[in-house]
Amino acid sequence: MTQPPSQQEPGGFGAPQDPQQQVPQPPAQPPQTPPAPQGPPPQMPPTPPAGGPAPGYGYPQQPPTQPGYGYPQQAPGQPGPYQQPGPYQQQPGPYGQQPGPYGQQPGPYGGYPGQPHYPGVPTPPSGGGGNFFTSRTGIIVAASVAGLLVIGGGTYLALSGDGKDDKPTVSKSEDPKPSGSESVDQGDGSGDGRPADDDLNAGRKPGEAKVLFLTKNDIDLPRNGAEAFGPWAAGDTVVKAMYKQVVGYSVADGAKKWTVTLPAEVCSAATQTSTDGKIVIGVKDGLTEKAKCVDLQMIDLKTGKAGWKTTIPKSTALFGSLSDFTLSISGNTLAAGGSGNSYGFSMTDGHQLFKGPTQGCKPFAFAGGPKLLAASSCPTSDYNKPKQQLSQVDPATGKVKWTYNAPVGWEIDKVYSTSPPVVSLTQREPKKWSIVALTDTGRPRSQIVGGKDKFQPRCGGAFVVFGENLEGCTGVAADASTFYMATETAYGTANEVVAFSLDTGKEKWRSSAGGKRKMSPLRMEGGNVLVYLNASYDSGGAVATIAPTGGAPKVLLQHPTSTAEIESSFYSAKQVYVDGRFFLASGRVSASNDAEEKETKTMMAFGK
Repeated sequence: MTQPPSQQEPGGFGAPQDPQQQVPQPPAQPPQTPPAPQGPPPQMPPTPPAGGPAPGYGYPQQPPTQPGYGYPQQAPGQPGPYQQPGPYQQQPGPYGQQPGPYGQQPGPYGGYPGQPHYPGVPTPPSGGGGNFFTSRTGIIVAASVAGLLVIGGGTYLALSGDGKDDKPTVSKSEDPKPSGSESVDQGDGSGDGRPADDDLNAGRKPGEAKVLFLTKNDIDLPRNGAEAFGPWAAGDTVVKAMYKQVVGYSVADGAKKWTVTLPAEVCSAATQTSTDGKIVIGVKDGLTEKAKCVDLQMIDLKTGKAGWKTTIPKSTALFGSLSDFTLSISGNTLAAGGSGNSYGFSMTDGHQLFKGPTQGCKPFAFAGGPKLLAASSCPTSDYNKPKQQLSQVDPATGKVKWTYNAPVGWEIDKVYSTSPPVVSLTQREPKKWSIVALTDTGRPRSQIVGGKDKFQPRCGGAFVVFGENLEGCTGVAADASTFYMATETAYGTANEVVAFSLDTGKEKWRSSAGGKRKMSPLRMEGGNVLVYLNASYDSGGAVATIAPTGGAPKVLLQHPTSTAEIESSFYSAKQVYVDGRFFLASGRVSASNDAEEKETKTMMAFGK
């Protein structure tokens, strides 16, 4: 990873940086530009030893990603969106004193972290002559938007149905209705998820966890499949959303408890729930190719009741109507961010709490949880020198508490932790990657020193046009003093979780997965690092913890070897561990025909 420049520029708190400030020179061997994703099917994993089935989830499957289209939007001299008066003290900081270890990693997923992102489009500088649409930046934007329109249209044709029925136009969503439904396979062959003679627990060995249930897809999807959102757990219910349904299952046996049927496709969702078990999903406002992801629907996960519904106000910003919104929850607030637009809504009744700035630096995405952080793009006259900011905002009012200015040329890529703040920064040309820890007041705290290891956090999420998913990464975790990140190693070689001091950025210790296993941090659990040891073609996965002082992983839940092939087959899998149960869900469901589509496994659960 390469470090950004070491100091904040003098000036106001959140003031724009000096355009002349130089980013570090590229290393001798910069990372290779990753190829563009080629659609939903996962990449083929490495060939296993002869005679064994192909490995699945235990090996890299995410399509490689491209750097984003996040062009900043603030001219020098304009105030930032979330800014406070007073000077920004220059910090001696650790940044400029460490060699950048990450910039020269090819990386197992193409060498550039994160999903495709489009956090903003260039804004012409205030004043001056010249035609924006005939300038280099304007031409690039116009060409990119034209490409998006063509791609979007083509994608809709592939996603909008299988020719079985007509697609009426709907201008506004109707109230969704919850309904009960049948049970699924419960591990003893009595459910409808698998054949009656196929007992998931038949080969379970002493000490191994039970397979609580396995679900298969029962939704008639468009030809290109659909993104799956969740899973979210609340009480005795685990929930996932896909296409036009949100479904709640019993955590004990996978029986369907309720279904909320929606009038249009699910297009966005918060990655985490409110503290009282509620979620908000984004729903398209119609069924045609012109439908926007602007309708918001709150659902109580414990009861399956659809609550308030509201619509994100129409954008008047340039290219704002093309932007998708990403959703984040912090406290009692749902934050919605898109290019040129940002809003806060009450989780209680959906009323609007605040609206982000429409001039100067404008938020394009939020990260929620214990704190609400907003990433903003600022105007710039140079396409090659984007300017972005990260701010902590009050969830109830939108008022800024602090602002961190990313060095000129660097973009806010992901937020690995909101408390303490740990942020991934990327540079497009030359391609570089840096992880920066901030203090609780937004000051630079350290830059993670990665040495010669390769790292690639897994950051899933649906494709977002002119927006950004800031949160939802696995492979990383943080507590008050330490940042934890998994290494990437060759097939058949154990990886490690490395602990870094947030005060110095330096390595504290490392823990090996052992044998040929791979493990990935999920979150903190009772002061320990909660990790998932991936399933492979011949070994069941496991849930384990690593003490904050290091040492070998302590297994909490060892999944059966007999179902390892199923466990390792989930595409772009998402994991949730709650109350001693582990849920594994596909991030996308697609198939070449209807029969195969209905055999696609969507969620699996393990427990004692």
